[in-house]
Amino acid sequence: MTTSADGPALASLAALLADGTRASFCLALLDGRAWTAGELARAAGVAPSTASDHLTRLVHGGLLVEQRQGRHRYVRLAGPAVAQLIEDLAGHAPAPPTPPATLRAVSAGAALAYARTCYDHLAGRLGVLLHDALLDRGLLDRAGGLALTPAGVEWLAGIGVPVAPLRAARRPLVRDCLDWTERRPHLAGALGAALCRRFLDLGWTVRGTGRAVRLSPAGGPALAAALALDPAVLAPTPTRDTGPARA
Repeated sequence: MTTSADGPALASLAALLADGTRASFCLALLDGRAWTAGELARAAGVAPSTASDHLTRLVHGGLLVEQRQGRHRYVRLAGPAVAQLIEDLAGHAPAPPTPPATLRAVSAGAALAYARTCYDHLAGRLGVLLHDALLDRGLLDRAGGLALTPAGVEWLAGIGVPVAPLRAARRPLVRDCLDWTERRPHLAGALGAALCRRFLDLGWTVRGTGRAVRLSPAGGPALAAALALDPAVLAPTPTRDTGPARA
């Protein structure tokens, strides 16, 4: 995506997201995976033909890219910069006027709020806790801007994350990303993506439904030990029952 634009170009970009269906597609694709048009249509509750038209606009506008595999058409976000744009906009969006009415909806919302993927890095309360713990331990430092410290390089080596390839990446090594549920920063950039992958590879985290991520039974204590945290700090907030008549 270009970093310079005139008024009409900016308005054209904004218009792509000024539609509930297209915005829902982009939010769903923040899980970092490729989706088919049919999957996105079901997720947004629209007809496949409607989804196809919207996806074509998003692809032509540069927010999505597509790939063909046999008869299937897959789409994904065009890259980390687009994911950052979507997450930042979500962070400034007002809260829904009506809270979820069913226990299932409440549970799904609580799972996303606790931990989820923001394209390729961890978000939600767990992502913010990780960000803050790295700063508290001196593994990241804010003097002169967010940066990885020598102690952070050693800590990463200890959990099997080499830093040299991350420094060679085209994207920033570390970057704040405003979390739309916590309204505080979580860790993005090449390091945020590498930690998300490493935690999944170690089995400390596992994917849930959609973008949701959860700590595994062994992962909670392991991550708490790695970050020198009380394991209770990493525990998700229990979901309150909304009443026996709700499902």
